Amino acid sequence: MSRQPLHVGCGAGFSGDRTDAAGPVVEALIAAGGPAVLIFETLAERTLAIAQLARRADPQAGYEPLLDEMLRPVLGRCLDAGIRIVSNFGAANPTGAAARIAALAAELGLRPPRIAVVAGDDLTATAYRPALEAALAPAPVPARMVSANAYIGAEVIADALSAGADIVVCGRAADPSLTVGPALWHFGWARDDWDRIAGATMAGHLLECGAQVTGGYYADPGLKDVPGLDQVGYPIAEIHDDGSCVIGKPAGTGGRIDTHIVKEQLLYEVHDPNAYLTPDVVADLGQAAVTQVGPDRVRLSGVRGHARPASLKVNVCHENGWLAEGEISYAGARAEARARLAADILRSRLSDIRPLRIDLIGVSSILGDDAGEWFAAEPVGNARDVRLRAAANVMDRKQAERLGREVFALHTCGPAGAGGGRSAVRARLATVSCLVPRAKVPLSFSFFASPAGNTEVPT
Repeated sequence: MSRQPLHVGCGAGFSGDRTDAAGPVVEALIAAGGPAVLIFETLAERTLAIAQLARRADPQAGYEPLLDEMLRPVLGRCLDAGIRIVSNFGAANPTGAAARIAALAAELGLRPPRIAVVAGDDLTATAYRPALEAALAPAPVPARMVSANAYIGAEVIADALSAGADIVVCGRAADPSLTVGPALWHFGWARDDWDRIAGATMAGHLLECGAQVTGGYYADPGLKDVPGLDQVGYPIAEIHDDGSCVIGKPAGTGGRIDTHIVKEQLLYEVHDPNAYLTPDVVADLGQAAVTQVGPDRVRLSGVRGHARPASLKVNVCHENGWLAEGEISYAGARAEARARLAADILRSRLSDIRPLRIDLIGVSSILGDDAGEWFAAEPVGNARDVRLRAAANVMDRKQAERLGREVFALHTCGPAGAGGGRSAVRARLATVSCLVPRAKVPLSFSFFASPAGNTEVPT
């Protein structure tokens, strides 16, 4: 148990994030001294589904595709400085990610890191079928299920760190749990110390989306100006033994941290501020205080916690046909009217595909709807630069390919002035969610050595 603050820095907020973000964070963690952890949060419902598809195509794939680019610049510095690394970049293949990290360390001439691989979130195996059937009832388990993953919590991460892991690789660990696990390990909190765990949970919630809390998601020119977004710094939480934290960022980086930005991010994706459900705790923000304590330093305190939920959220991904897309551009005088005529042509020729979503990018896309009702009700405007997009989710691949051909045919079949056509067809996964009793989700970790050399540690 330690009363010394723990510094947790964020090196990524989603799959596909900037790969140079972690460097300044690691330098700041080294400069701060003391115990430190670097987290990479790279999962979402969609990215995990994409990872499952990648693993189906290649059993060695299925982990974060940018893992090399994210870790190569900082792995040596973290190992030398004793900075632990915790991430859910294992996605659909945590063992594959661990193997790649071990190989990367060898390529860089580094000492072999102790890599803990967390298991238990994947409920795809037949043994979990009864639990899924009960959780999804009265609906059946999808016939073409690809994966089922539980949002697991922080305890197994804390146990892996306590056992000496330099790096902890998770699959579908909940985003804030990547921060809560290191706090549990460092401070030695009781696993039912709900107020402290809730405080660390909200620290993790502020970190989990990377540069959002340093101004990226806040910036709105002329209304909410944020300087230096081209070199925006990623956040660091200084977590204290009472569960409070101070959010900061590396010196000399762009962005901004103030009470407005932190409050906005604190409420991001929180369905109920008085009862934010996570695998580790039910966090209560009703008495939380957000205070500026210095330039680019904001303190969060007063978060309360209640006993964690008895169940874990599980996302079940299943095959759902094909996503067909086609795009084509119209420009100049009466471009919008010509694009609308093209949309009418597509609706007529693809009358057997419904819903057929038509967007006029630059006129009606974000506010549009799959049925096209909003689009049809809008009067024709004078937009001179319009990109038409047609899309549909269909079960038959030939139908999907036909949509693209019909869009391409507009180049010569009219209306006038079409150009820049493109089309794509890709497999589609759908997701249904349910709750499974946590007792049905046994968790463990193992230290990666070789496929035959791992020793599983239950928790």
